[in-house]
Amino acid sequence: MQVPLIRLQCGKVGTSSAAAKYASATPSSELSIEAEKPYAELWMGTHPSNPSKDVETKRTLLDLVQDNKALLSENIGKRYGEKLPFLFKVLSIRKALSIQAHPNKKLAEQLHAKDPKNYPDDNHKPEMTIAITPFDGLCGFRPLQEISHFLSTVPSLRSLVGETAAQNFQDAVKGKETPDSEDLIQGNKKALQASFTALMQNDKSAVASATKDLVAAAQKEGSQFAGEGGPSNTGKELADLVVRLNGQFEGDIGLFVLFFLNYVKLEVGEAMFLKADDIHAYLSGDIIECMASSDNVVRAGFTPKYQDIPTLTTMLTYSYAPISSQKMSPVDYPYVTLNSTAYSSNSASTLYDPPIEEFSVVKTDLLAKGAKATFEPIQGPSVLICTAGEGTISVGPKKEEMKEGFVFFVGATAEVVLESAGQGFTTFKAFCELEEGKESVNGAK
Repeated sequence: MQVPLIRLQCGKVGTSSAAAKYASATPSSELSIEAEKPYAELWMGTHPSNPSKDVETKRTLLDLVQDNKALLSENIGKRYGEKLPFLFKVLSIRKALSIQAHPNKKLAEQLHAKDPKNYPDDNHKPEMTIAITPFDGLCGFRPLQEISHFLSTVPSLRSLVGETAAQNFQDAVKGKETPDSEDLIQGNKKALQASFTALMQNDKSAVASATKDLVAAAQKEGSQFAGEGGPSNTGKELADLVVRLNGQFEGDIGLFVLFFLNYVKLEVGEAMFLKADDIHAYLSGDIIECMASSDNVVRAGFTPKYQDIPTLTTMLTYSYAPISSQKMSPVDYPYVTLNSTAYSSNSASTLYDPPIEEFSVVKTDLLAKGAKATFEPIQGPSVLICTAGEGTISVGPKKEEMKEGFVFFVGATAEVVLESAGQGFTTFKAFCELEEGKESVNGAK
């Protein structure tokens, strides 16, 4: 049987980015780093759009796990069709990524059958984001009182939504922003959908005209912009954001969408989780991202790519809440032994565990030379990437050097030992192990 430790060659990077830096650590005749090209993504997994490969044999990881089913475990192989249930990524964002959402399982199947060119698979795509540099983005709909505030304080936004739709929204949600019944919640969501759809249905000329007024106000008003911003963001913060994004996508509808969505900042190590059908846009920063194995994206702004506004406006959950509801609370990972010394007592393994079964992620920091982390065997596969420092990774008798950008696949039931060769050896490990109580791919418990 093949020793279940495989160094991977990973790709799809688009040189000052983490994605490019990590990708350049992988020996590959297929990848050359161009100094002036903005490298955006590093993919790690079995997705057919860009499957990872064994560095030694050049066989795809998909072929390897299908030929040796024990690498996944019997249960995971049966559940997910003999492929990794997750896609692991490094994203380096220097320019705003599209306003988007990822379809749920049922919608993904419908979109893929209807339009396989733009929706290349039939899977859903809940995803988790972990910041490895300071990050900012738009995520989920704001609390309703904030949206109502902006409709009153940003005239160009109100003009695009339309006076009738804007007033209908404000009348519908007034006094009901924090409802205590399901009927009121659904009524609020319906009102939110109507106003957001009205915004998104504007033509380019109307958006271009409104943008001139919006940018002029942002530049002139500064800290007083948008009624001094509102509860979550300062006026200056929003004014700077409008000017910055207009410089990237001049006259784009996304400049107005930002008043409907939470503006979030993550510090290094902070994370958030997005369910399928949650709207978002990543604006800047380097992140580790893990998601169900899918490449389905429904886009509607900040992009020259295919946009599908009718699908986006009908698919969204229209859940509304402060960004704190989507930020995660990582915990210590219990299934690892850290061999501490006086110089490595701050070594740690931190678990990011979303409420779905396809993936979890563990971040491990070994802070002194010789510090070790021994991971107990799990009934599922793992993919590990080193993001800082250097050391070794061992599975059974096989021991490999591990440096920044090195990526390894570890098969099911394997004990994994990481050892630092210096100070500050950091790895991220994505894994899947089926547990009771987590949602399955179809949402069942």
